[in-house]
Amino acid sequence: MKFQPIKPKKVSTQIADQIRASILSGDFSPGDKLPPERELAESFGVSRPSVREALNALASSGLIMTNQGGGTVVLSLVETTSDNPLSGLIRMQQDRALDVIEVRKCLESWTAFYAAQRALPEDIRRLGTVIAGMKRNLEGLQPSEDLDANFHILVARATHNIVWLHLMQNIFDAMKEFQQSVWRAVYITDDDHHMLYKHHRNVFEAIEARDEDTAREAMMVHLSFAEERSIAFIRQGLSQEG
Repeated sequence: MKFQPIKPKKVSTQIADQIRASILSGDFSPGDKLPPERELAESFGVSRPSVREALNALASSGLIMTNQGGGTVVLSLVETTSDNPLSGLIRMQQDRALDVIEVRKCLESWTAFYAAQRALPEDIRRLGTVIAGMKRNLEGLQPSEDLDANFHILVARATHNIVWLHLMQNIFDAMKEFQQSVWRAVYITDDDHHMLYKHHRNVFEAIEARDEDTAREAMMVHLSFAEERSIAFIRQGLSQEG
């Protein structure tokens, strides 16, 4: 047997490997900013040129994007362009949002299932913080649309499946404008807000209790409700056009 000599890795390669591992483990989500070069250099105990070389390598591989003056942003593993074409399609044809919700029902019912199996104490804490925020908003009937979106991303994160996390982030980015319109148009009564809170709390409690089947069913109930309200919103718009 002939062995090959061991070649020491360049410093920049070691830095890139660590940052890549953090992204793929879910420490950074799509859209998150990496720490500034100076901070990274201090953390790794290396020079800024080595950090810059590592970031350039990660940018070339499509994991990050460096914006001049705007920091370094983590990209989605499933995003193919800087302008999400799904978002544009939903903007032009709102009923395509129903197709996305149908896909979400399949994906997210199972993300809830696996989150109930795999969630770590820190995942439970984050989810609980969102639920507590939604409960506080009920007192003044304040909208919880940002908390709602964050909850679903955190459920995906709690699966510890990086592909699921990036898929969900991409879907929510595409649906953001449509979801905001739905919140403002059809989630307007006290009952609506209490129902949404109850749905999310049920999912959270099932995940916290490690009850996979109940978590999956609770998520399906919630997304079926969201589907009904989205249909009502689209019909409302069509009637106004007519």
